[in-house]
Amino acid sequence: MTDFTRRSLLQGGTALAAAGMLTGEALVEYAKAWAQAAPWKVEKGAKLTVMRWKRFVPAEDEAFMAMVEAFKKANNIEVNVFSESFEDIQPKASVSANTGQGPDLAWGLHSLPQLFPDKVIEMNDVADFLGKKYGGWTAAAQATCMSGNKWLGIPVATIGGYMNYRKSSMEKAGFKEFPKDFPTFLELMKALKKNNTPGGFALGHASGDANAWVHWILWGHGGYLVDKDDKVIINSPETVKAMEYCKQLSDTFISGTGSWNDGSNNKAFLSGELHCTNNGISIYVAAKGDPTKKEIADDMDHALWPVGPVGKPTELQLAVPILAFKYTKAPNAAKAFIAFMLDKPNFDPWLIGAKGYLTHCLNAYDANPVWTMDPKNKVYAEASKRSLPASGIGKPGERAAAAIADFLVVDMFANYCLGRDDIKGAIATCERQAKRLYRA
Repeated sequence: MTDFTRRSLLQGGTALAAAGMLTGEALVEYAKAWAQAAPWKVEKGAKLTVMRWKRFVPAEDEAFMAMVEAFKKANNIEVNVFSESFEDIQPKASVSANTGQGPDLAWGLHSLPQLFPDKVIEMNDVADFLGKKYGGWTAAAQATCMSGNKWLGIPVATIGGYMNYRKSSMEKAGFKEFPKDFPTFLELMKALKKNNTPGGFALGHASGDANAWVHWILWGHGGYLVDKDDKVIINSPETVKAMEYCKQLSDTFISGTGSWNDGSNNKAFLSGELHCTNNGISIYVAAKGDPTKKEIADDMDHALWPVGPVGKPTELQLAVPILAFKYTKAPNAAKAFIAFMLDKPNFDPWLIGAKGYLTHCLNAYDANPVWTMDPKNKVYAEASKRSLPASGIGKPGERAAAAIADFLVVDMFANYCLGRDDIKGAIATCERQAKRLYRA
């Protein structure tokens, strides 16, 4: 049996990582030693229920559940995990927050902890513990989970969304490399449509995919829902330019994007119907794992988002923070569980298992081998560092989180691009909704 000591754990677990990935009994022994050294003493007989987003990469789920099992055995407690779709996480977490019943921990999307700041356990001690040990937090991740000087949750990871494309289709369209600016990207999309190899981006209520690309276009033109003081500024010349550009893009899309959820573009790409979209690395992972999709896996690649007129990256990546509700009967167990998740002997193999689908928010994990083991993984390593918080230039908080959850910006673009409203009407509707949300 492997000998794990308090001293080796406090030194950062480097010896454990060097020895290779821990599995089975070795992982349980490490978990026992970690529990003895941790600042949170798990309540006797504790029971934790964890709600998380739906698994998209099987190896990620396997690594996560191995960690859960080790934590359970080491602390002699119950930990139950269930998953929900991206679209269902926020409403179910809101019901739990309002009723005081449900899961102890909710692992959700974007600024979830900001939706009910008074209903969650403060996590400053967990954030400090992990930040000091692993090189500090990325800026957007920290902003996502903080209110003033309080950590309302912990930024577990970012689900990076970047351009997924078919190389042969891009080259046939006359492009040697993926475009780096908005005008060239539009030309690529037009050429793809002309060649009957179209692209497409979600204009439905896709919590991750739709929010990501419409905010990228809005911010890339210098438009924002609110300014730094949370004054609503969506009705602006910059927004009009963003909408006009988006309409030109949407005219090149494959049909049906108005009803797409977060899984729709995956299916269309893997069926060979779609040749360019924004997504996590899950399309590539699925293609690599299916012998019948080898041609797609070999032919596809990933690229950073093109940069808009503002001249700098304006990415909205999908943060996946975890929170603990105040009503939990096991707050120490909840904090210990979160800290254990992100400790190196757990998190290193977890990142590898996610195959690039999850990007770390702690700087020390830049060195994880997942980012170099396949060149098509590389761009996803940038997701946490390049992202803006979901609030844009505004203040991260409950209102910004609600604006994302309620698809204010997505619907503004969709209403115009799909012909439901003219450009002035679509912006006016969004402005009215935003002012109601941000009123004092």
